[in-house]
Amino acid sequence: MLQSIFGRSSIERDLSFIGVDMHSHMLPGLDDGAATIEESLGYFRNMKDWGYHKCILTPHILPGVHNNSPETILPVFERVKQELIWANIDMEIAVAAEYMVDEKFIDILMKEEPLLCMGNKQVLIEMSYVAPSPFIETALFRLNIQGYKPILAHPERYGYYSGNLNHYYRLKEMGCSFQLNLLSLSGYYGAPVKKLALHMIKENLISYIGTDLHHHNHVDAIKAFTITKEFYEITKRVDWLNKEL
Repeated sequence: MLQSIFGRSSIERDLSFIGVDMHSHMLPGLDDGAATIEESLGYFRNMKDWGYHKCILTPHILPGVHNNSPETILPVFERVKQELIWANIDMEIAVAAEYMVDEKFIDILMKEEPLLCMGNKQVLIEMSYVAPSPFIETALFRLNIQGYKPILAHPERYGYYSGNLNHYYRLKEMGCSFQLNLLSLSGYYGAPVKKLALHMIKENLISYIGTDLHHHNHVDAIKAFTITKEFYEITKRVDWLNKEL
């Protein structure tokens, strides 16, 4: 257990102060995350060891790449829920999705098709890393009028916005919250991403933190970073809203 984040050279890993991971790709065979049920169960064991008590699973919905929908996701979720019981892994799980904000997503919103969302109608959305979505403001408008609460995944990784936080303030004014990737704070995605992540935290723009766990490299990096003094010095300053999910 973390006793003091100051004055110690090594810290025992304890992420129970976050409690709920709200962004991961641990449902097997659906996207670029876990490939098998065995791999998935291994990740859940890691999550349990790290102190999480709940995981909200968010497979990609990205037409043409990951052609998922509630019809493809929910049966896999139900299987994993049963497999966790058989494997005696005490982990609460829920299911949502990570929606790419593209033309197809706008079609879904215009048709008012039900979305896979978190507890209080929070919907996880993302944009391309190459360029901002021309549909982002339309999507936020439609989500809000339908009673959803949009959360933009890993905003610190959108390099095209890094020089001007006004883009994020604009999205926040439109009812959007922001979710940071835990590993962004370690420099895993590069120094510019870490710099923007820290800046957004300083400006009180970040409300949620997620592992965005896809594969074993992420597991190893999370294990290494979450025993550092730097991790706790940064993350203990933020009142994460994960526990409300």
